Amino acid sequence: MSKPKQYLKRTRRLVLAALLFGFIFAFLVPEPVTIPVHGASSADWHQDTFWYEPWGSSGVHKGVDIFANKGTDVVAASHHLVIYRGQWPKGGNVMIALGPKWRLHYYAHLDSFSDSERRWFSGGEQIGSVGTSGNAQGKAAHLHYSLVTLIPYFWLIDSAPQGVKKAFYLNPITYFDN
Repeated sequence: MSKPKQYLKRTRRLVLAALLFGFIFAFLVPEPVTIPVHGASSADWHQDTFWYEPWGSSGVHKGVDIFANKGTDVVAASHHLVIYRGQWPKGGNVMIALGPKWRLHYYAHLDSFSDSERRWFSGGEQIGSVGTSGNAQGKAAHLHYSLVTLIPYFWLIDSAPQGVKKAFYLNPITYFDN
């Protein structure tokens, strides 16, 4: 085998090993999830809000609504990398971030974003403020927060409406470190 082919083969192995290590390492990083609204407690949401049905055009509620005064700080629930920040019709001002364990943190109905240029936030840092954007207009100010795993948890599937999606949508209330 020629030297360039050997080099290419060795490089591929190294890249694959690095990717595999990174994939596994992401599961090993601890992920304490804090309540993403400054000063909020379990009194600021309904315990049965996750997977509540019927819930508008989406059928079931795939997150938790944390109520607070408009303008209250929204903080990063965990350390994560922002992968999207913008507007969606239902969510209004939204932010999606990738955290440890290959989980997406979805923040919706924000009034504002704290810094439009930053991509990395540590847990507890301000990322925005509570609002009424999207389909929350005319309703009490709140943050809709969802926690979504990119690696399916098949054991969570049940016979509830859209129960197959429970393999991806995690109940954020059970992850809050409060």
